[in-house]
Amino acid sequence: MLESMRKFMQVGLVHFMAYPQTTKGVGIEEAIRKTCQDDYFDAIEITWIEDPEVRGRVKKLLDSSRLTVAFGGQPMLLATGSNLNDLDEARRQAAVTLMKQGVDQAYEMGAVAFGFLAGRYAEETKEEAYQALVQSTKELCAYAAAHGNLKLALEVFDYDLDKRSLIGPAPLAKRFAEEITQEHDNFGLMVDLSHIPMIHETIADSLETLKDYIIHAHMGNTVIKDPSLEAYGDTHPRFGFPHSENDVEELGEYLRKLLEIGFLNEHNRPIVSFEVKPWGAEDPDVVIANAKRTLNLAWAKLQR
Repeated sequence: MLESMRKFMQVGLVHFMAYPQTTKGVGIEEAIRKTCQDDYFDAIEITWIEDPEVRGRVKKLLDSSRLTVAFGGQPMLLATGSNLNDLDEARRQAAVTLMKQGVDQAYEMGAVAFGFLAGRYAEETKEEAYQALVQSTKELCAYAAAHGNLKLALEVFDYDLDKRSLIGPAPLAKRFAEEITQEHDNFGLMVDLSHIPMIHETIADSLETLKDYIIHAHMGNTVIKDPSLEAYGDTHPRFGFPHSENDVEELGEYLRKLLEIGFLNEHNRPIVSFEVKPWGAEDPDVVIANAKRTLNLAWAKLQR
């Protein structure tokens, strides 16, 4: 019997990716209002809003929308070049301080989850960087726990292609999550369909390896066949983009595996968000509509 996807997950939108102009402070309130009015979505992922007046108005929109709110700290790290596994202690601490500011704003905006990413991967300093990331993450988990019930999710990125993030390959991500969760129960991993082929892993192998620690998921696409191709790298083009890796079949496989490992479930519906970005002059609203249609088709293929 085919059942509604909403029985098993909260469909979300990574808002700052779908409307990239908002990361520069342009049109934030108007764009978020669109998502608040769209009942396809159960959740929204926002990021840092520097203007306190805009932040206050957005908070009122979110409070009245019945959307579950998550907060993305990733843009804060990427835009500033901050690195939570920096081997320079002063720079590492600066990155931790930045993420604490993000946690504060996440609480202010009523978020239930906070995403972030590891800094750069370098084979020759991998173990030292890993230990620095452990220290930073434990500091953040303790800080978040002291102020409320926010869940922290480290997003698994590529390690050798675009973001070149330490976490990184699934076995290392599993080791990391095992270590953090021994002390902190407010931590888990975020997986992203667009990143799995970039890490040179299969959907099944990646999700099976990480299944005990996944608390958040993204749905997206990537182009990695040739660096000369449009939208090459971690650019999150729409589903079905020319020469890309993910479309209806791959999204269906991803959802099927998330169901199989118990991440998608009826009792504690997790956030599963589109992370798609307009390429060039594409219309953000059309790209979002593309994602909805792709998910509808992918879910329709799942016969339980």
